[in-house]
Amino acid sequence: MRFNGKVAIVTGGGTGIGKAVAEALVREGARVVLNGRREDVLQAAATSIDPNGDLIAYVSGDISQPLIAGAVVEAATKQFGGVDLLFNNAGIFATKPFLDHTEEDYDRFLGTILKGKFFMAQAAAKAMKARGGGVIVQTGSMWALQAVGATPSSAYSAANAGVHQMVKNLAIELAPAKIRVNAVAPAVVKTPVYSTFLPPDQVDAALASFNSFHPLGRIGQPADLVPSMLFLASDEASWITGVVLPVDGGVMAGRA
Repeated sequence: MRFNGKVAIVTGGGTGIGKAVAEALVREGARVVLNGRREDVLQAAATSIDPNGDLIAYVSGDISQPLIAGAVVEAATKQFGGVDLLFNNAGIFATKPFLDHTEEDYDRFLGTILKGKFFMAQAAAKAMKARGGGVIVQTGSMWALQAVGATPSSAYSAANAGVHQMVKNLAIELAPAKIRVNAVAPAVVKTPVYSTFLPPDQVDAALASFNSFHPLGRIGQPADLVPSMLFLASDEASWITGVVLPVDGGVMAGRA
């Protein structure tokens, strides 16, 4: 029970990696506030994780709006007493050639990924400081570490590169407040995000085509990210801050 008595916020918590993290946190003793844009998805996730509702709450809304980030922290404080952990997982993904990007595309990626994580981290860090410390774990991306010709994603990659650099800056600034900040950088992980830009009958085949891209021979599952994210949030990682950890099936090691 590494997180017994801890209060965690998980953005993007209704599906995929976020939901898997929330499930693991509750199993390990934490109380959790989920955030995402769709209230029905959050409600379903919360009910499946803790049918009694004693250990989990949710606040819907877009964290690229600082008022929403503040509302999530306020809910955690009112219902559970404060904030100890933030898993800043919300994000979007789609492939699009650089020459076809519009200003709307650019603003959407930067808003959801970078601005959202920035102001959610800021709101949570203020609450953590008042509580005597805490941990922030960001979800970055392998695409912020290298470009992939098969998946043109310049705005997405730029936004996540900002998240990675934010980790380093926040690690330095927040260390005196006993707040650690790290990130994981996944490669291809099977989550519902791919259904937002691919026809449903093409998702499985498209993802399977990336198995060989990973030296370990398969794409990731949400459960593959959970151990690393919880480790970074735990006392076992008490001397680790400012790190971006690739959890990528070996992609960053090179090509076979």
